[in-house]
Amino acid sequence: MSAHASTAHGNEEVNYLNWKTGIWSWLSSTDHKRICFLYLFAIMIFFISGGVAALVMRTELAFAGPTIIKDPHVYNVLFTMHGVFMIFLFVVPGIPATLGNFLIPLMIGAKDVAFPRLNLFSFYIYVIGAAIGGIAMLNPVDTGWTFYAPYSTTTNTSVSLMVLAAFVLGFSSILTGLNFIVTIHQLRAPGMTWMRLPVFIWASYATAVIQTVATPVVGMTLLLIIAERAFGAGIFDPKLGGDPVLMEHLFWFYSHPVVYIMVLPAFGVVGEIIPVFSRKPLFGYKMVVVSSMAIAALGFVVWAHHMFVAGISDFSAKVFSFVTFAVAIPTAVKVFNWVSTMYKGSISFKTPMLYAMAFVFLFMVAGTTGIYLAMLGVDVYYHDTYFVVAHFHYTIQGGAVIGLIAALHFWFPKMTGKMYNERMARIAFAFLFFGFNLTFIPQFILGMNGMPRRYYDYPVEYQTLHTISTMGAYLNGFGYMFALVNLFWTAKFGKVKAPRNPYNSTNLEWQTASPPIHENFETIPVVDHEPYNYGTHTHS
Repeated sequence: MSAHASTAHGNEEVNYLNWKTGIWSWLSSTDHKRICFLYLFAIMIFFISGGVAALVMRTELAFAGPTIIKDPHVYNVLFTMHGVFMIFLFVVPGIPATLGNFLIPLMIGAKDVAFPRLNLFSFYIYVIGAAIGGIAMLNPVDTGWTFYAPYSTTTNTSVSLMVLAAFVLGFSSILTGLNFIVTIHQLRAPGMTWMRLPVFIWASYATAVIQTVATPVVGMTLLLIIAERAFGAGIFDPKLGGDPVLMEHLFWFYSHPVVYIMVLPAFGVVGEIIPVFSRKPLFGYKMVVVSSMAIAALGFVVWAHHMFVAGISDFSAKVFSFVTFAVAIPTAVKVFNWVSTMYKGSISFKTPMLYAMAFVFLFMVAGTTGIYLAMLGVDVYYHDTYFVVAHFHYTIQGGAVIGLIAALHFWFPKMTGKMYNERMARIAFAFLFFGFNLTFIPQFILGMNGMPRRYYDYPVEYQTLHTISTMGAYLNGFGYMFALVNLFWTAKFGKVKAPRNPYNSTNLEWQTASPPIHENFETIPVVDHEPYNYGTHTHS
């Protein structure tokens, strides 16, 4: 440590934040903790951009008839921008690339990930993909984020550039997943057996497996779209002898597992937060672990429930309906274990716990409404209505995004060495939670009343529910803004220093300094206790 002391400012304690200074020291750093912040800064740009696009669309939809958007094409462009930015550039890299990068080495007692340079390279691949996507928006794409053929193969917008951007982003996801798998296998501290791993590590491991196995399929699909557009290959375009349903099969084979890339890490986050603030061991640890891997496995065989009305065979539809019901079982196991952990616990309602409890509620709504869409007869009616929009957002925003916000609050003291304003954080949570439900509960009702999704205009009888939904969207957006500003302000100007272990957690990441030193631990830790053991434990 003494060799690096001169790079710190004055008598300030040396840590990964001040170990070296200057922008280039961050942009060229292979420290997994700094790379976390590079990703965090980048994805927040697209979170804000996609959120603004969503608010513009919801403002248009607040009243029947054209209001602030006079051209339906502009609405389609905003819809595509919102979907591409939120899915490919924000939610997919959300927790894995940020908190996964920061926490995995710390939680397993390692100095860094297995391939630090590859980790930095993965970030720059992400930046290149994002830049290509930004260029594509100069001739804005209007296909939606799913790029469905044959429209995506015939429209004269920049579809080829946009799918190339998604293709490049896929490489970043694959390399990150590969890095995490090797890190978890090879760099665990002495005594850190597989059954002593924190559940966040198990969730990250399951996510990494999906990233490395599923992402190449969508990469191939995107290249085929480019080939179709550039060379008239006739793969998806029925005019050339192609089959657009094949495109749906290939796309959803990736894009349903990608839901678990988004949500599984959030499961891990909630599994870390609830035991700490309930002051109890995680109930049924082994079943939580098994359920994570089961979700990852079953996620590969449910894709065609998106295609019940696409003309697939009755037998296939029944099989995929059954498997879709089955994937609810390991998810329900997790919910049961979280609630059982809280039962008779000494619960502290700090902000991370509020978000964790909100996650459990919101994801229960997502799972319950997903059952309706798994039923063949019901899905025929609800397919492509606002019921699907609401279900999707309860899954992704109520799951992955709420999980990310919960994680940022929970590990913020460790990441920055400062304590945020708890009162401001709770106010932000109230706006966010109330606004979210006010946005999407009316959309369930709209869907049940037959309102199709993706429509630029609608009959006046739907207006009241759309107006309420738009009001909720603004409250939701204000909650996110308030929460992020509170964290950013504290990180930059906060005065209250965080102790090493403010929550009295038993995990390894809380046994090092806040913020951690450059190499994470002064000596290699030795693990000699089971996870979430709030009895007697020691770290050597």
